[in-house]
Amino acid sequence: MRKICVVGTGYVGLVSGAGLADFGNEVICTDIDQGKIDMLNKGEIPIYEPGLKELVDRTMTSGRLSFTADVESAVRQAEVIFIAVGTPMGDNGEADLRAVEAVASTIAQNLNAYKIICTKSTVPVGTGARLEKLITAECESKAEFDIVSNPEFLREGSAVKDFLNPDRVILGTSSQRAESVMRDVYRPLFINETPMVITNVPSAEMIKYASNAFLAVKISFINEVANLADKVGADVHTIARAMGLDGRISSKFLHPGPGYGGSCFPKDTEALVHTGDQHGVQFQVVQAAIAANKAQRSIILDKVKELLPELSGKVIAVLGLAFKANTDDVRDTPAFEIIQGLNRAGAVVRAYDPIAAENMKQYFFPDLDTRSSVDDAVQGADLVIILTEWNELRGLGLEALKHRMKSPNIVDARNILSVDQLKELGFNYRNVGRSGV
Repeated sequence: MRKICVVGTGYVGLVSGAGLADFGNEVICTDIDQGKIDMLNKGEIPIYEPGLKELVDRTMTSGRLSFTADVESAVRQAEVIFIAVGTPMGDNGEADLRAVEAVASTIAQNLNAYKIICTKSTVPVGTGARLEKLITAECESKAEFDIVSNPEFLREGSAVKDFLNPDRVILGTSSQRAESVMRDVYRPLFINETPMVITNVPSAEMIKYASNAFLAVKISFINEVANLADKVGADVHTIARAMGLDGRISSKFLHPGPGYGGSCFPKDTEALVHTGDQHGVQFQVVQAAIAANKAQRSIILDKVKELLPELSGKVIAVLGLAFKANTDDVRDTPAFEIIQGLNRAGAVVRAYDPIAAENMKQYFFPDLDTRSSVDDAVQGADLVIILTEWNELRGLGLEALKHRMKSPNIVDARNILSVDQLKELGFNYRNVGRSGV
């Protein structure tokens, strides 16, 4: 197997590094953040992701996975270098590539033999050519290198499973030498007959953005269908199920709610639109999905105001702060705008999330009143909003919940509660697309 360096120990880099080590490769994960490296060397995982600690522990124990803050040394030792640093969204929607380019410069200064430089970070089309030009200009040695695009398709909350058992692997390269090495890197997946798409670098770069944008469009579409269903007395769950039975559509991502969030869909849709603008191509469908997603948070707030027209001084319990279940990620979470709206209306907000509460306070609302349990958050509340589909919230005891609340008002923005039970217990409720149930 191959000697690999993964630059960046964030969400993508850490999962990818541990996964590649599990495939039998010798992997060094490196990062300029010494504190993060120290944590990882102690066996502490800086992010919440089911199964990740077990994977890291297993591969470290085997000796195939290690961590260092010495990026230069790690680069020199490796045959394949994966760039897995962040590409946050800039002010105009363009992907910020400064971290990617900084890694490329470091590689250029330490290019001591033939290496494959593989972008795992989500980057706009044209980045591979940009990095090739940068490294060629800054490299003083005569060592050869090839650029490969190998986008990731990791869903937060199931990233370990997604990496070890992917739907497909995309390899973008124009070099047979690089293709051969990358096939070796992913050899266990080839043996398992995982579909492999071998293409050129620009196509591989676009596959990632096109996939995420399409899924974002699908989410925004079903949310708009749900909003109409509320008006006409239809049941969006039945609609989505029937749609999903059509093999051309499939049932995946047809789940209405408060809108998509997280680290991928918001920035990737904006970046695709920006890239289109640069090349004179207007992504009207994606732009509409972005606008619909932003509007969906306001629609959830409208449902709150339907139940409580006057929010000033009312106690609102917000259950769920992460953008989805099984992660502590609060980037672009719907809870942000909804809590903002409640605060502007003068409501008293209490919040509960089993994992993400501290991140919400650290990054957005330092003074947010977070509680350690659902019971504590809902005690004496005038209204409850469910924003994340945690299993703990799916199993809420509605009778006990009603007794703890001051008034039986609930907005189930994830449609995870039984409408029959809500009716039977006398709740005043709103959900997304099921008013006719």
